[in-house]
Amino acid sequence: MRAERFRLIGTLQELSDEEFDEGPTLCAGWAPRDVLGHLIGVDYLLGSYLPYGMRIHDANQAQADRARRIPRDRLMKWAEHWAANPSLTSRLGVPVVLGDLGVHHQDVLRGLGRRREVPDAVADAILREGMQLSLWMNRRVLRHRLVPTDGGRPVGRGPRVRGTREALGLWLAGRDSVADELIFES
Repeated sequence: MRAERFRLIGTLQELSDEEFDEGPTLCAGWAPRDVLGHLIGVDYLLGSYLPYGMRIHDANQAQADRARRIPRDRLMKWAEHWAANPSLTSRLGVPVVLGDLGVHHQDVLRGLGRRREVPDAVADAILREGMQLSLWMNRRVLRHRLVPTDGGRPVGRGPRVRGTREALGLWLAGRDSVADELIFES
């Protein structure tokens, strides 16, 4: 998790101020700085989510809004501390937190038309995160047989969908822009 957090910081440091503040991501309405604000906010589970009850989207938006008010250099210093010192809740929930982090890192990269080689542990976490989100959002995981082409075992029943673990996970998580990278079979 720490390594992926530092990889995200490396990605963000390479962005111009305009890309950081206003660049597109796969998260509708969010720039890279907003994504970072959300990810940092996840470490403050009780303070960030408890006041919002079951309104998770509102809590996520509040995290992004808070990041909008912080100058980039100060936000990046906070991010470095966040990367090096994950909260206890994040360390205990690393399988979920790593998936969220991996998906959002790809949201930033893909939104800006950039690519990277996704480490195996992160690719696995993105696929797991996508499956979990799909149960809640779109039920794709229940209607398809997912066949990773870069390692891992097939999952599910129904028409086959082939692709990398990263692309399958993003598609399951509702990032439809990756659908052209997948092979849909009847």
